Amino acid sequence: MNFLDEVIQIVFRSLMVSGLATILATLWSIPISLFLLTTDFKYRGIVQDIFNSLVSIPTVVLGLFLYILLSRFGPLGFLGLLYTPIAISIGQAILITPLMVSVITTSLRRLKGGVWETAISLGATRLQASIVLLDEGLAQLVRSMLIGFNRAIGELGVALMVGGNIRGFTRVMTTAIALEVTRGNFELALNLGAIFLIITGTLTVVVRILGVRE
Repeated sequence: MNFLDEVIQIVFRSLMVSGLATILATLWSIPISLFLLTTDFKYRGIVQDIFNSLVSIPTVVLGLFLYILLSRFGPLGFLGLLYTPIAISIGQAILITPLMVSVITTSLRRLKGGVWETAISLGATRLQASIVLLDEGLAQLVRSMLIGFNRAIGELGVALMVGGNIRGFTRVMTTAIALEVTRGNFELALNLGAIFLIITGTLTVVVRILGVRE
């Protein structure tokens, strides 16, 4: 495999793995956020605080936990997911879930008073009101997904521990950069680093633009 092909393969795999992780996290982050926003229960504030605190969970700790679960002798070892791209996506999805829940609830809370309450007062069901709230907050949802993706693609601990950094299979940009630096192969590391900065920088600008519009 020549230099250019390897770079393209690593970048493409990183985008696919983190993209899948973002989709997975979105699928359960939106219902959780709506539950926290629209349901009155005694421990809602505590649950919200737990999610907020988990935003800064060390990736190596999560990676260790997932490794134990997915290893051959772990409770989920029979699935054979360890050292696969799917394992990285699942790990990244779990990692960014607290961040996405926090961003979504914060963003949609600003709309709830004007949208949710109005829909309910007009006779809408809770499901219909939730759909209206999500429709009105579409830009905020996209923003939260971009923030989650940015966090996922820049993650190292989970990708290394459950992916194994296998060349041509589970090697992503962050693990490749770390490996090539230890090898002294700075050309590949710098090229991947430049691409990584372009991707994350572009997403940061888009998130900023959506935030200003919000």
